[in-house]
Amino acid sequence: MRRGIPVSPGVAVGTVYCLHDIYVRPDTKLLEDREISAELAKYETACDRAGDDLRALRTKVTRQVGPSEGAIFGVHESILHDSTFRNKIRGAIVDQRVTAQVALQQLLSEYTKLFDRTRDQYLKERLTDVREVVLRLSAHLTDVTNAESCPISGPLIVAANELLPSQAVALGDNDVAAIITQSGSQTSHAAIIARSRGIPAVSGIRGLMKQIKTGDIVIVDGREGHVLINPDAETLSAFRKLEREFFDLKDQLAANRDNPAVTAGGTTLNLLANINNVTDARSATAMGASGVGLYRTEYLYLTHPSVPEEEEQLEVYKAIIDASPGHTVTVRTLDIGGDKTVPYLGHEHQEANPFMGWRSIRLSFEHPSFFNQQIRAALRAGAHARDKGGELRLMFPMITTLEEIQRVRRLVGRACEQLTAEKEDFEKIPLGMMLEVPAAAITIADMLEIVDFVSIGSNDLVQYLMAADRDNPKVSHLCQPLSPPVLRTLNLVIRACNDAKVPVTLCGEMAGQPRAFVLLLGMGLRNFSMSPAFVPTIKDLASHIHCGKAEEILKHVLALKTTAHVKRFMSAQIKKLAPNLAMLDAG
Repeated sequence: MRRGIPVSPGVAVGTVYCLHDIYVRPDTKLLEDREISAELAKYETACDRAGDDLRALRTKVTRQVGPSEGAIFGVHESILHDSTFRNKIRGAIVDQRVTAQVALQQLLSEYTKLFDRTRDQYLKERLTDVREVVLRLSAHLTDVTNAESCPISGPLIVAANELLPSQAVALGDNDVAAIITQSGSQTSHAAIIARSRGIPAVSGIRGLMKQIKTGDIVIVDGREGHVLINPDAETLSAFRKLEREFFDLKDQLAANRDNPAVTAGGTTLNLLANINNVTDARSATAMGASGVGLYRTEYLYLTHPSVPEEEEQLEVYKAIIDASPGHTVTVRTLDIGGDKTVPYLGHEHQEANPFMGWRSIRLSFEHPSFFNQQIRAALRAGAHARDKGGELRLMFPMITTLEEIQRVRRLVGRACEQLTAEKEDFEKIPLGMMLEVPAAAITIADMLEIVDFVSIGSNDLVQYLMAADRDNPKVSHLCQPLSPPVLRTLNLVIRACNDAKVPVTLCGEMAGQPRAFVLLLGMGLRNFSMSPAFVPTIKDLASHIHCGKAEEILKHVLALKTTAHVKRFMSAQIKKLAPNLAMLDAG
């Protein structure tokens, strides 16, 4: 058994699939003499197709973003055509009689071991380039034209060092039963993706990737943070029973999807959904959400080989609106940077401190033409939402100063002037800010004068308040949403918004956690945006509590001085209010 950080509750049993692996089936046979020439030809065809991909990407990105951003694909093409690289693959096919897929697996393993010995950051980044080329070749060798194919059947337990957003998108509609990672914390993207799917997850398991391989049978207990690798039959049977109980509880809660979201005292709440794509929007409708409180547009870019055109963005936004509850959607502009990077926006060189560096609105300001495209697409989509009887709102991430939100409003104004001149149909939509930076929390009164709404991004706000990287297991104990500094800051922000009569929503992972929900309700928050899977849970919990009781609980908690005291007290409160939900609040 391995122990980690419990980040998404539940129990799952399944077959492991290690991301970044080139999966080769255990029964792979050696090639016959007559098969070797055909395998060499297959490899050359894959090289040609990969080369075509990379040249097209370089041309488009250079035109739309800039030559330095497009150059990364030139680097990948030079690796693809490197004589040493190609001779190693060809030599393995001829001399060892293995398939090109096996040869690529061996080469990647060899380079990984070689680069692991160096401390030179530049060389380590080159391994990333090699891996990208190898995986692109692997896709063409297996005739995989999209990233959503998985070589083994589910239910899958996805294992990774850390699950990046681009990898999460690549999982597509595969039957993923749980996620386990070597790095990460309760607010890492592995945790967010797991909770959005309503599946168990455990992060921060030291040495995981050396102890596990694709094809292993694994049990994941997201309540306790336990992972069992290749368990015996008796243990397997016991956990399959727990897994069935977990699914039964989720089914019971899902039955309330058509009920209104109201407290025990009759106060109406707005339970919204955080989504990444159209599939999530449909899930939000199915789970009984009242709208979309956060559409993360970066996932469109992460799944796209180059910059998506304005018309393409518009069509995606329209599809999101059509699939969303009440056709009501809050769009967040591009939040790339930190742990979400795309090579065509200049992220080929790693920053020393990416979470506090060139990301989100800062990156958008540096690419005004690119940013203008997204704003225009959102304004035009606003007209579509209006025609559907709904509403589209636009918010901007990582706003730090008043000057930034003023600059945003000027850019939106120019986009409106352009669309008016072009006689395009658009809507002047509400403009809001993501509150994630402590500086913005401190000066929230100034911001409220010029924003139409505020959305609190508690995931980033927690790590910035605590000066602790949320994906670093060594400091994950500091990244706690229930810590006194976080709760006191949120209380001040929510009360300031309510006093100014500016709508405020919390769209971080806190919104879907039972203990945190009760405290936020006590602070006066009435708009909560969460993973669609958690809407039924929070709706059920809300029906068990009066706002007055939540305020009473909050008053007691704000006087507590440690996170441990807050957690213990709130766990006891949840057991009193809704005992059946206790198993759904991991960590």
